[in-house]
Amino acid sequence: MHIAIAGNIGSGKTTLTEMLAKHYGWEPKYEAVDYNPYLEDYYKDIPRWSFNMEVFFLKERFKDLLQLTRCSKQQTIVQDRTIYEGVYVFTKNNYKMGNMTERDFHTYMELFDSMTHILHYPDLMIYLKSGVSHLVKNIQSRARDYEQQMPLAYLESLNELYDDFIYNKYKGKVLVVDVNNIDYLHSKKDFSGIIDKIDANLFGLF
Repeated sequence: MHIAIAGNIGSGKTTLTEMLAKHYGWEPKYEAVDYNPYLEDYYKDIPRWSFNMEVFFLKERFKDLLQLTRCSKQQTIVQDRTIYEGVYVFTKNNYKMGNMTERDFHTYMELFDSMTHILHYPDLMIYLKSGVSHLVKNIQSRARDYEQQMPLAYLESLNELYDDFIYNKYKGKVLVVDVNNIDYLHSKKDFSGIIDKIDANLFGLF
């Protein structure tokens, strides 16, 4: 099986991925894209290089997903973030901010649409729905320098695109978990509540 964890920056995707992998004995899968040859140019001239950067990320995520699909036939994989979020949330946000022309965005989406003919949706996508204040609290607590100056408007825009993606664009099976008032890392009760919902969705229990 292929289980995916979706959610905005600071929503707790990586933490839940690690906890589910340990609880179920699943194989965790994290985003393999850790280098992009366009990044340096992108930050010097974002409108000029955004299309190149996003196409490179799309290519790498597609390759990664093909490998993941093969692996998930032998074992259950739990994935931290998917190719779909890269497209419908982060690239769409780049376009929304005026960093990609309409022509480039249209070309990018046509490329992704061609890829979808051989892609398969995860067996379950778990969406960690979180308000901006909760995201900010988590971002501050993990103290990554490059995240500390992230504008609230950026997180708000991503949240809007995540909701649009989950409720209007994505056609696979989704479990929405509101994480605003729970602490599944420190509360066994909260984590058990998520497990019960996953079991109900995957195995028809409860």
